[in-house]
Amino acid sequence: MTETESEPVSLVAEKENTKICILLNATGNVPIIKKRTWTVDPYKTVSWIQKFIHKYLKLDASEQIFLYVNQTFAPPPDQIIKNLYDCHGTNGKLVLYYCKNQAWG
Repeated sequence: MTETESEPVSLVAEKENTKICILLNATGNVPIIKKRTWTVDPYKTVSWIQKFIHKYLKLDASEQIFLYVNQTFAPPPDQIIKNLYDCHGTNGKLVLYYCKNQAWG
């Protein structure tokens, strides 16, 4: 294989490893995260994001975090961020809303 033939493959691989920008918006009675925009590995799961928010806000173990995509539905905990971004990303970001109580969906 020549170098020119391998370039598209390396560009595809590089694009696959690109981080995804997520925008976290607080909803309801949850504390607000001042830094709203984060970049994450595209193969992280929704449950990983929930755990990250829970730890960042230093919530009690009994408190839950619910995530919603674009104020419409709650993705399953095992859903991969890349899949959500591919289907629901807008303006280069995936908008996620977080709260302590169920809100939408």
